[in-house]
Amino acid sequence: MNIKWCISILAILLVTSVTAQSNRRGNNPCLSEKSQRSCGACIATASECAWCKSESFFKEHRLRCDKYENLAKLGVCQTEDIVYPDDKLILTKNVNVQDGDRPEEAVQIAPQEVQLKIRPNKPIKFKMQFRQAENYPVDLYYLMDLSNSMEDDKAKLAELGNLIAESMSQITKNFRLGFGSFVDKVVMPYVSTVPRKLRIPCYTRAGTPCEAPYGFKNQLSLDLDTSKFAVQVMAANVSGNLDAPEGGFDAIMQAVVCESQIGWRPQSRRMLVFSTDAGFHYAGDGKLGGIVTPNDGICHMNNNIYTESSNLDYPSVSQIASKITEKNVNVIFAVTKDQKPVYDKLSDMIEGSIAGELENDSSNIVALIRSNYEKITSKLMMNTENAENITVKFFSRCLGTDMLETNACEGLGIGQNVTFDVEVTVSECPADRSQWRRAFDIYPVGLAEKLRISLDMICECECETAGKEERNSPKCFGGNGTYECGVCTCNPGRYGKECECDASKVSDEESDKKCIKPNSTMPCSGRGECVCGVCDCYPRTANSAQKFSGTYCECDDYSCDYFDGLICGGPERGTCDCGNCVCQPSFDGPACECDNRNVSCLASDGTLCNGHGECVCGSCQCDKQSQYRGKTCEECPTCTRRCNENKECVQCVAFQSGPKTEQECKRDCRNIKVQAEVSKSDGVQICQFKDDDDCLFTFTYGFDQNDELQIKAQRTKLCPESVNVLAIVGGVVGGIVAVGLALLLIWKLLTIIHDRREFAKFENERQNAKWDTGENPIYKQATSTFKNPTYGGN
Repeated sequence: MNIKWCISILAILLVTSVTAQSNRRGNNPCLSEKSQRSCGACIATASECAWCKSESFFKEHRLRCDKYENLAKLGVCQTEDIVYPDDKLILTKNVNVQDGDRPEEAVQIAPQEVQLKIRPNKPIKFKMQFRQAENYPVDLYYLMDLSNSMEDDKAKLAELGNLIAESMSQITKNFRLGFGSFVDKVVMPYVSTVPRKLRIPCYTRAGTPCEAPYGFKNQLSLDLDTSKFAVQVMAANVSGNLDAPEGGFDAIMQAVVCESQIGWRPQSRRMLVFSTDAGFHYAGDGKLGGIVTPNDGICHMNNNIYTESSNLDYPSVSQIASKITEKNVNVIFAVTKDQKPVYDKLSDMIEGSIAGELENDSSNIVALIRSNYEKITSKLMMNTENAENITVKFFSRCLGTDMLETNACEGLGIGQNVTFDVEVTVSECPADRSQWRRAFDIYPVGLAEKLRISLDMICECECETAGKEERNSPKCFGGNGTYECGVCTCNPGRYGKECECDASKVSDEESDKKCIKPNSTMPCSGRGECVCGVCDCYPRTANSAQKFSGTYCECDDYSCDYFDGLICGGPERGTCDCGNCVCQPSFDGPACECDNRNVSCLASDGTLCNGHGECVCGSCQCDKQSQYRGKTCEECPTCTRRCNENKECVQCVAFQSGPKTEQECKRDCRNIKVQAEVSKSDGVQICQFKDDDDCLFTFTYGFDQNDELQIKAQRTKLCPESVNVLAIVGGVVGGIVAVGLALLLIWKLLTIIHDRREFAKFENERQNAKWDTGENPIYKQATSTFKNPTYGGN
């Protein structure tokens, strides 16, 4: 008996030591009260939880649910007694993606069916592939507003019908085209109900009568002979209504849900082009015309005409969005410029839809359909259906990018492969057992192909299934309960861990009263179970080897404050007693963190806090009025000791200069950070010194929360600028030359001015001397005398 007892004690000590270390890293979700109720509750708590069903499970180690490694590695439970079910992935249908000669032969998504056996809170990952097949069938149904304002659009559409077919045939050879039209409900105030107006609501520009109003009419079911499209568009006549919004929602609903009448193929990309120049009526607007019956989302077509237009209200936006998603239809809203903002917002609410701007006469319809078709088909978006309470995440590299969490890839072309990593997680087991097995789908938006995932949730252990239990088992205090998975489920009138308590002798209520501490209302302080009037204390959640104690489980010696990672600072400082630290004489504080011996507060001269502070809890609190700071209040703005001590280290670390060698620098200089700039806010004091090059370098120092010296040095030094001799000589020579040239220019200018003045003076004098011009009479007489040959002959 003594040997067995010693072995048990040693095993418990081993469990305590190792489990404490492993659980110190974080909370163990497997140790919650909920997880201990049954094996099924345990394995549903977290993916790492396991259950020990051993009969000889240590009673001291109360919690059977724990991390698998804790149960397996610590010798607490034999491996064969550990219940730890694994998840399973089975690809039940996995045909590779491929093109096909016929629509039903094309495979764009793989795998097609997957079966998952999954544990709650344990994600399962698998890969799925998508490839856009070549010549994949396309059904395009053109739904047009044929109110009178769209007359020119109708004519242009008839002209361009063949071009639409030709453009789409470049994408796929398997193309069908259809045509439908709508106006509005034949009820006031949407259309005039005057008999004459009901027959002929308006006249066309050519003067011909308009067609009688109607809700929706299927003019041409989807057909491979696309030449019929232009004929039917031309044959269709416009009609008239009163209010601006049209009955487009009625038409969309019928065009989507009436699959056989419209001719939608099961295996095709379904495209609906909705063309209008006006807004739309939606649910509730029918009340204006006395229509109160909600739209039922069912097909009501007879002879290609919507028969319930005047009896059912317009569909709501959510109804339209739901049916479009259900029927895998892509919608292109081809609308005029003034209506595009409205339809942009509408397309945001409808999966797989887009809005494009239509010219006033629809002349750009071919390009609009082609471009928006390419936008829709080049973007792959994965979505889920019937996946309530199931978390599905998608991860993909798309076309060569980094792995990202995304369900959409853009820029996808025909024949290109995209692979998704799909992660499926179930957070909890539903209360309804019928929901433990269910299925949901993953599908590419706008396509009918789907990946069907069948889920089998692991919500109970094998030992809990029918036929595995022991009813009225002797292991449950003389057959007073059912034994399953190592625990007892008590019969009526019995309770307790092993059904040992008799409710007829001591009621559950009386038992609880004995376990309630005075001035409290919770049995066993909420830390244990009241068994037959006595508290059976739980282990701590953080560490299953540490139990609460006391008559009412009110005490624990593990929840005291920690200091330096140790409870109550360790045995040298104090011990934990019922949640409070009992400190040694030299220590004080809630966690015995305060050292009352004041050794750490002594300054270098032996004084307490350098005479400029008070030693509180083993550290100096410097006087706020003084400028002294630091671990022992020895630092101040005018103190230069630290600056001088660290000058050489800053030189060698920041600038690789100074008297210290490289080895001395590595050995002596630490905690120095070099940064662009330093300021006084970076430390206690700014230190500045000049080096051998007469350059000024700057650093500051301070202390971190552990009172370790931290130095921050400025990366750049302030050096005096060197004298540029060549620039000075060049400047002097240039200045002399410039002055000389200036003097020469001034001399030359003065000379020119003087010459011009002399010349002007000369000219003036010449003008005043008339004798030399021939106008003087004496001059004329003298001249004639000299010319006369008889002069002087008398």
